[in-house]
Amino acid sequence: MPALTPDTIRTLTETLSDLTDYLREDPDPEEALALVEPLLDEYTGLPVQLADTLRALARAVQDHPDTPRTAQVTLLITELRTAAWELADQHTLHYVLDDLRDLYGSALASGQGYGRCR
Repeated sequence: MPALTPDTIRTLTETLSDLTDYLREDPDPEEALALVEPLLDEYTGLPVQLADTLRALARAVQDHPDTPRTAQVTLLITELRTAAWELADQHTLHYVLDDLRDLYGSALASGQGYGRCR
């Protein structure tokens, strides 16, 4: 795996921002759903990935030998883990995609390369 840098993560967030800008331009709903679908996959979508990232950050901070063992640090770690649980609860957004897809008939479900979320 290539080394991650703040710039690689910024590129990721810029791409997400580009998607948001594109969606504000009123694209075809079927195309919009196809673009958003990977973000809301129930297993690999953003809510799940970001939740895992926050839990991993909490673990990295907690387990690092230079981390002070104070009530403030414990609270910060708890806040990261709470946010992770709240994000993980959003994994059910993939059902919203299924419902939106149903509004546009079966064309999306049978379209080239587009499948229903699990």
